[in-house]
Amino acid sequence: MSLSSAHQRPAKDQADSKEQPPPGDAPEEAVAEPAPEDAAEAAGPEAAPAPDDGPDAEQTHAEDPAEAAPAEPEPTDPAPAPTSKNALARWRERHPGVTRGLSWSLTALAAVLVLFAFLMPERLPQLTASRFARVPAEPILLAALLLVLPPRPRRVVAVVSGVLLGLLVLLDCVNMGFYQTLERPFHPLFDWPLFSDGLSFLKDSAGEATAYGALAGALLAVLVLLVLMPLAIVRLVTVMLRHPSVARRGTLVAGVVWMTCATLGIQVSGLNLAAKDAGLRVRSQVGMVRQGLADRKVFAEKVADDPFAKVPPDRLLSGLRGKDVIFTFIESYGRGAVEDPAMAPGVDAVLRDGTRQLADAGFSARSGWLTSPVTGGGSWLAHTTFLSGLWVQDQQRYRYVSSSDRMTLTSAFKRTGDFRTVGMMPGVTRAWPEGKFFGLDHIHDSRSMGYQGPKFSWSPVPDQYTLSAFERLEHGKASNQPMMSEIILTSSHNPWAPIPRMIDWDRVGDGSVYDAIEKEGKDPKEVWKDPKQVRQEYGNAIQYSLKSLVEFVTKYGNENTVLVFLGDHQPVSTVVGVDASRDVPIAIVAHDPKVLDQVSGWGWSDGLQPEHDAPVWRMDSFRDRFLNAFSAPRP
Repeated sequence: MSLSSAHQRPAKDQADSKEQPPPGDAPEEAVAEPAPEDAAEAAGPEAAPAPDDGPDAEQTHAEDPAEAAPAEPEPTDPAPAPTSKNALARWRERHPGVTRGLSWSLTALAAVLVLFAFLMPERLPQLTASRFARVPAEPILLAALLLVLPPRPRRVVAVVSGVLLGLLVLLDCVNMGFYQTLERPFHPLFDWPLFSDGLSFLKDSAGEATAYGALAGALLAVLVLLVLMPLAIVRLVTVMLRHPSVARRGTLVAGVVWMTCATLGIQVSGLNLAAKDAGLRVRSQVGMVRQGLADRKVFAEKVADDPFAKVPPDRLLSGLRGKDVIFTFIESYGRGAVEDPAMAPGVDAVLRDGTRQLADAGFSARSGWLTSPVTGGGSWLAHTTFLSGLWVQDQQRYRYVSSSDRMTLTSAFKRTGDFRTVGMMPGVTRAWPEGKFFGLDHIHDSRSMGYQGPKFSWSPVPDQYTLSAFERLEHGKASNQPMMSEIILTSSHNPWAPIPRMIDWDRVGDGSVYDAIEKEGKDPKEVWKDPKQVRQEYGNAIQYSLKSLVEFVTKYGNENTVLVFLGDHQPVSTVVGVDASRDVPIAIVAHDPKVLDQVSGWGWSDGLQPEHDAPVWRMDSFRDRFLNAFSAPRP
C-alpha cells in the first residue's frame, strides 16, 4: 500500500492503522515522536501546538501532512533512516530540562534585545539603567499587529520589522558617535562622506592596522545586528503563537499599563514611564531629511542676497590698502581653552605673555567671541561661514555656496585689484578646487611647502614650520603689491599627541629636525586612556599654536602687518563637556593704530584674551561687519 493512498483513507481507517501497526514495521517517528513544544518550535512562527491555541493551529495541522498519523508502510519497504531532525528531537526527549532551559534563555535574550533596541538613546550619557526600566509603546503595537495577521504576512512583517529595528539601533550608535565628537546627530542626506574622513583620521592617529581592524569590526557588528534582530522578533512571535491566549492578554495588559502611565504622567528618574522613544527618533530623522531637502531653496536665496555684491572695487577695504592682512584659523581653539579650569591657566598665561610681547614690538590687539556653526569638527564649515557671511552648518550648504559666485572675505581683497591672495593649507593633501571660490591666487598645501619631517598624528605639518614656509615662500619676498593671506594652523587638531615644541626659527629648515621631536612625543593611544590627560594635552597643543603665531608676528611682522586670528570650533566633548557653548575667541592685531581705531565701536577687549562678557557674535556676521568697518561709506 502506498503512502499517497494511505492519506486518502477515511480518518477512522487511519486511526485504526495507527493503533495496530504491523509488528516491527512501525516507522521510527511513531516511536520517538517529538514533544509538542519542540515540534512547534521546529515548525517556525506559524506553528500552533494545541487545538485550543487559536485558528492558526487548525491551519498548520491542515497544511502539514507530517502531523497526521503515519501510514502503514508496505512490507517490502525498509524502515526509513533517522533524519537529523529526528536525532535532535530524540536528544530533546532525553534532556528535557536542558531543552526547556535553553528555550527560555533564548526567548529571554530575544526579549531583552528587542526592548533594548526600542529604548536605546541617541547620546552616550543617556545610556543609564533607568532608561530601560520603562514601557515602550512600539513593541506593544507590533505584537498586536503580528497576532492578527495571517501566517504569510506575519512572517514578512516580523522579518522586515526586525531589519528596520536593527537599522534604527545602528543609527542610534552612529548618533552617539556624532554627538560625542560633533555635538549633533548624523544627517542621513549629507554626512556619509564623514565616514571616509573618520577612517583617514583613525589611520593618522592610530595606524592603518588599527583603522582597518576597527572598520572590519564595525562591518561585522552591522551584519550580526541585522541578522540577530529579525531572528529575535521571529523567536518572540513563535512563542506568542504557541500560547496565543496568553499573548493576547499580555498585549492587552501592557497596552492598558502604557495608557495609564501616559495619562498620569508617571516618571522614573525624570523619564516618562510610558516611552515612545523609537517613534520619536524615526520622526526626528524623517523631519531632518525633509528639512534638508527644503533648505536648498532657502539657502540659494540667501547666497544670492549679498549687500556687498555691487560695491565698487575702489570702495572695498579702502581702510586696509597697503597693509599685509593675514587671516589665521587655529584648529579647535574654543572658549574652553580660555575659560575651562583644566586648560585655561596655561593658555591664559600664553595669551597674557603674547600680548606683552606684541606690545614690546609695537603691536596692539583687540579680542572678542564668535559663535561657530559646528563643534568638535567640521573645520571647513566654520571657515566657510566666517569668510562667506553665511551660516554653513552642513555639507549641502558647503557644496552649494562653494560652487557659487558669492563674494567671500578673502575674495573681496582680490576683487579690489590691489592685493595678492595666498593660502597656506597644511591640512590639504590632495587637489582642492574650492580654493578658487575663496579667491586665492596661489595655494601652498602639505605637498608644496617643502616639508621633509614627520606627521604629528593627524597634522601633516607643524605650525611653526607652516609659518616659516609662509615667510620663505611668500611673506618675506620683496613685492610692490600688498598681500592678503589665509593660513590654517593644524597642530592643535585632535588627538593632540604627539605635539611639536617650539625651536629656534633658524633651525626649522626643511622640517627634518622634527623627526627627533616626534619620537619624543606622547602616544595618542596612551593619552586617550585618561580624559584628564586628553584635556591637558589639548591645552598644550593650543599653547604651541599661539606661541608659534605670536613669535612669527614679533619676528617677521612690520608696520603694515594686520593679523586676524580665531578658532574654528570647540574641541570634542571629552575636553569641554556636552553642554559647552560653541564660542571661539577672535583677535585683531595691528601695528598701525588707525586699523584698530576703525573697530573701536565693536566693544572688544584689549589684548589677545577676550573678557568673559565681551561681545559674542554669530560667526556668519563677521564678514559684513569687517567689510563695513574697513570699506568706504556707500554714497
